[in-house]
Amino acid sequence: MKPILLAALLALSLAGCREETVASAPPATLTAEAIGRYCGMNLIEHDGPKGQVVLTEGHDPFWFSSARDTLAFTMMPDEPKDYAAVYVSDMARADNWDDPGADNWVEARQAFYVHGSNARGGMGGSEIVPFSTREAADAFAAEKGGTVLAFADLTPEQVLGGGDEMAVDPEDHEHAMH
Repeated sequence: MKPILLAALLALSLAGCREETVASAPPATLTAEAIGRYCGMNLIEHDGPKGQVVLTEGHDPFWFSSARDTLAFTMMPDEPKDYAAVYVSDMARADNWDDPGADNWVEARQAFYVHGSNARGGMGGSEIVPFSTREAADAFAAEKGGTVLAFADLTPEQVLGGGDEMAVDPEDHEHAMH
């Protein structure tokens, strides 16, 4: 029994070391120099939640004028997939919709999202609104409508389109990048 316990402890300690070496990159502070990857516009000129994707290569983050565009980036096949981290504005900590905060970020895969509310994002399209807590997302949905979903539950149709004429269209993004 002792060798099995020793092997289990060794495996756990190795797993712990592995977790420490796969650290996520910290979010960058939103500044006046942050330009949206798809729209080419200054992010601080737009209301609502923003996003950033930090690649493992370590260069400056890709910035997005809406949480929806940030999520769309992760779903489009032609975009890089080597993320160190994906962040969206934490609207649970935002002072207001107009200014979500330069340092109020939540890792996108850990956030809760309100889909289908009457909230409009930075470019005027329907927004998928991110929150760090389920309680804050539920309160927002009760006030503004919509359904609360975890990152893993968001579908490409909800993020990339699905009937909203203002929603992100991957073809538009492909053309905007060239």
